[in-house]
Amino acid sequence: MSPLIPKQSILVVDDTPENIDLLSEVLCDDYRIRVATSGEKALKIVYSDDPPDLILLDIMMPGLSGLEICRRLKTNPDRRRIPIIFVTAMSSTEDERIGLETGAVDYITKPISPPIVKARVRTHLALYDQSRELERMVRQRTHELMTTRQQIIRRLGRAAEFKDNETGNHVLRMSHYARLIAEQYGLGLEATSILFNTAPMHDIGKIGIPDSILLKPGKLNAEEWKIMYQHPIMGAEIIGKHENDLLETARIIALTHHEKWDGSGYPQGLKGECIPLEGRIVAIADVFDALVSERPYKKPVPLDEALAYMESQAGIHFDPALMQAFKAALPEILRIREIYADENGSLTDLEFHIAEIYDNRDSPVGYPEVLKHTGDCN
Repeated sequence: MSPLIPKQSILVVDDTPENIDLLSEVLCDDYRIRVATSGEKALKIVYSDDPPDLILLDIMMPGLSGLEICRRLKTNPDRRRIPIIFVTAMSSTEDERIGLETGAVDYITKPISPPIVKARVRTHLALYDQSRELERMVRQRTHELMTTRQQIIRRLGRAAEFKDNETGNHVLRMSHYARLIAEQYGLGLEATSILFNTAPMHDIGKIGIPDSILLKPGKLNAEEWKIMYQHPIMGAEIIGKHENDLLETARIIALTHHEKWDGSGYPQGLKGECIPLEGRIVAIADVFDALVSERPYKKPVPLDEALAYMESQAGIHFDPALMQAFKAALPEILRIREIYADENGSLTDLEFHIAEIYDNRDSPVGYPEVLKHTGDCN
């Protein structure tokens, strides 16, 4: 074996030193041998930062038996793929059946035959290498697909912004706000990442709203508001139903980010926890950015007034528990607001910030006077 390629590691577990010595002698020329004389010591090695590539495991040992060690490892997602070969004096067909059903890839009886041990170890290490390479390729391909989907989602979110008259950085700011609220709320890393990458699609349904309504310079009449209220449904239909978590979350956000905690929102009038968590989080992020941002038709609401309004809507528009998370995340939210300030450049100019940090308007009902603008529906 080339000195540049490290030897594969084999853990030999047996309570009899003579058996360890024999197996070590058979394999030491080709592999790095590690040993354990008890189940407890074996588990410490396997759970270390340098786990073995294969385990040769005796069954009959004091304390933890080989079968119990195998069972424990097969229930651990990080270690269950390590191939285990039982090397034991228990030679009946029933013993072999139990060993293989427990999760071992092979079963060698004592006294061992060195050529058989070498051949079985070589075969199962080769299979394990192939399995790991396939997993690596799948992870890489999955990452590529996820990245492509994320880029499509961001671009579609940007398309909705071009359709409306909001500033381009709105989707960036509110996506980061949503991420920070989710983190403070205790949402898991994967779910938070999905939320961050799908929040830009929240208003994709505006693509389906006629310009005569969306960009109308005056107040909307009742019929026009009726059409405007359909943009969450349009957004959900544009995205469509998917089994993929990323796209399904985008659909849920588009459909539910205008629902309100007290049931007075739209389009479904959902109430409380009947509103999906993602929609509740995005609602807070979206409205806050609308309040504190300048628009062609309004000046930004002073921060203290905006925060007072947000607080007043806990239990009315917003989930009270999520509002606590919003307040806890506020220092970081304000930092994001500065980084992605509209005067710093457009969406295209600022996209590089995404990797550095992580890789609105509504119906006039119940909003401060400054938001009661004709197309105020995000």
